[in-house]
Amino acid sequence: MAATHPALLLSGKVLKPILCGQFANRLKAFGTALSGRRERSTYTGQIIPPPAKYGGRHTVTLIPGDGIGPELLNHVREVFRFSCVPVDFEVVNVNSALTTEDDINNAITAIRRNGVALKGNIETNHTLPPSHKSRNNLLRTSLDLYANVMHCQSLPGVQTRHKNIDIIIIRENTEGEYSSLEHESVSGVVESLKIITRLNSLRIADYAFRLAREKGRRRVTAVHKANIMKLADGLFLQCCKEVAAGYPDITFDSMIVDNTTMQLVSKPQQFDVMVMPNLYGNVVSNVCAGLVGGPGLVPGANYGRDYAVFETATRNTGKSIADRNIANPTAMLLASCLMLDHLKLHDSASMIRNAVLTTMNETRLHTADIGGQGTTSEHKDDASLFSKAEDRRERLCESIGKSYLVISVTQLCSSQQYPL
Repeated sequence: MAATHPALLLSGKVLKPILCGQFANRLKAFGTALSGRRERSTYTGQIIPPPAKYGGRHTVTLIPGDGIGPELLNHVREVFRFSCVPVDFEVVNVNSALTTEDDINNAITAIRRNGVALKGNIETNHTLPPSHKSRNNLLRTSLDLYANVMHCQSLPGVQTRHKNIDIIIIRENTEGEYSSLEHESVSGVVESLKIITRLNSLRIADYAFRLAREKGRRRVTAVHKANIMKLADGLFLQCCKEVAAGYPDITFDSMIVDNTTMQLVSKPQQFDVMVMPNLYGNVVSNVCAGLVGGPGLVPGANYGRDYAVFETATRNTGKSIADRNIANPTAMLLASCLMLDHLKLHDSASMIRNAVLTTMNETRLHTADIGGQGTTSEHKDDASLFSKAEDRRERLCESIGKSYLVISVTQLCSSQQYPL
């Protein structure tokens, strides 16, 4: 029998003497059903979005982070307001300069309550001991967000050396070299431990194959260094092979990580779905972001059994360009679209996504990172561009325009040709 939700169980105990048990028992039954729903999601391994609040609105945890995070997320909120997206944000600020972990614990509690979060990257404090986990790492491991997913895709209107790139990168998110297990065994000799477990390797491999089948992909490539790390990466590769045997409809192959990076910059079109341990995922995702135009263009998502956190794919705070009106909001806007799809708000996600992609292709006046000259203040001052905005989609165009990108309202509102 499923356990009763603790808060509702307590309410039932308090109310039972007052209401002769009838209402309290119903409340207890509802709490049992609520907990059962969470347990079923854990048992099946399926990601189930949290239930909508009254009126069909969702509450999402918003973590501004450091660097350009706060300004980008402010623009996301503005876009949502203009497009009437039924999402309410619970803002939780995290300060990497603090010596205590109260702030990140508050953020984790909020995500456990809401089920979904949108975040900017949090600066890592390098003055702390090596055994101290960064706030980003604490968030991922505490919520068991084991799968980091990045869809690296050529975007319309962005000039790059390679065209027609369409790669899904799946990175194990909770172990590997990011376990914060380092020590100086003797003076001048440092040991850094890499943790690879069979359970987590099987889990991420199965996630990769399930996602490939769901998306209609035909090939999964495991990236490793098993020729050198025969036990650690050898275990990861063996787990991938075991899982692949259960998916005969999907082609499986493997590639050593150094060869992978060379193949990516020479012929990236050969890759379809890639799965890899934590550190290799960091390297490969940054290479792929560069292939399609840079870190300002690619969204990322972190999935666990019960929670999902959305952010930019490359996890860079952008501290050097903060508050200079030059940061590219595309990655964060597209990350918010992934979040809306996760919440089953597909119409809102498609509307914002199509607006962003049409802007990039039709206007061709971009931020500096992709060869443009667009800034925030230019678009905010050009009020005449949006003077005829009347309906919801036109207001969305205006909002996107204020998010650093120069937009033609007519083009943006009418275009539907760039579904992701």
